[in-house]
Amino acid sequence: MSRRNGGAESGASTAAVFGEVLRHFREAALLTQEGLARQIPCDRSHVARVEAGTRVPQDSFAKACDELLGTGGVLARLWGRIDWYPQVEHPDWFRRRAEMDEEAVSLREYQERLVPGLLQTGDYVRALFARVASGDEVEERARARLSRQRRFLAEDGPLYIAILDESCLRNVVGGPGIMRDQCAHLLTVARRPNIRLQVAPASFSELLRPNVSMSLIELPDGHRWVYSESLDRGHFSDDPAVFRRHSHAYDVLRADALSVRESVALISDAMEGYEQHEQARTLRGELDQEQPQRRKRRQLRGNRPRFPRRRPHPRQQDP
Repeated sequence: MSRRNGGAESGASTAAVFGEVLRHFREAALLTQEGLARQIPCDRSHVARVEAGTRVPQDSFAKACDELLGTGGVLARLWGRIDWYPQVEHPDWFRRRAEMDEEAVSLREYQERLVPGLLQTGDYVRALFARVASGDEVEERARARLSRQRRFLAEDGPLYIAILDESCLRNVVGGPGIMRDQCAHLLTVARRPNIRLQVAPASFSELLRPNVSMSLIELPDGHRWVYSESLDRGHFSDDPAVFRRHSHAYDVLRADALSVRESVALISDAMEGYEQHEQARTLRGELDQEQPQRRKRRQLRGNRPRFPRRRPHPRQQDP
């Protein structure tokens, strides 16, 4: 496994400092963790873990807290100065790709079935790795993947163009709630000046899609690479003819896919669908809880002692 330089202890302490500052401003605003989470919105457990220094927040989380707590931008500035990933590990076969991400001047990607790793939320990443790992290994893998995102999500990040097959939006990872938040995250990052997102919809059967997910990487020295993956191996090619062929196919696909505006609309529709599904599931849960209570009330009523009712006698008619 590859390992970035830095001490885990320093990373833990700086993350804990961010959590302490967040807790200070939250308590000064007389808000509970639940109250803050409801306004962001996010799960209370996310706020609790950030305050404990065990969960890495997105910069959008820091900015939202700044606005809600009236900090004057303290949390966003602190977030930008913290090395959230002082020590992470990548699989050996992926190390070369991770190193390229750290210096690439442009990246063009096509992805099918799963949202690209550079655009995944923390919950999406953890749900994905929970399929093949457990316990601390899930968190370690998640930290390694999320560490690659920071450079591309920075204000002056390199050019990043991603074409998502619609299956990325429809393939459910972790449940409707996680997919709703993932779609919302895509809409947020799509507004960054260095990022362009487009969707290749399932209804466009005439689109010429690559057979596998792939990346076209350009480095500062002008060296260009084609990257793809099999189950447990990364494949690289810097053959100019191979790069030209895949670059041409990518540009044709990008021209024929939905525009950025149309793609945003499709992602929004997918997010609303997951939101309605989540609301329906919550309602079903409430009804499932209500049904036993109703049966219990009926049973209680059925066990009450019954007393004969006094009924008025019919009035006798005068002869």
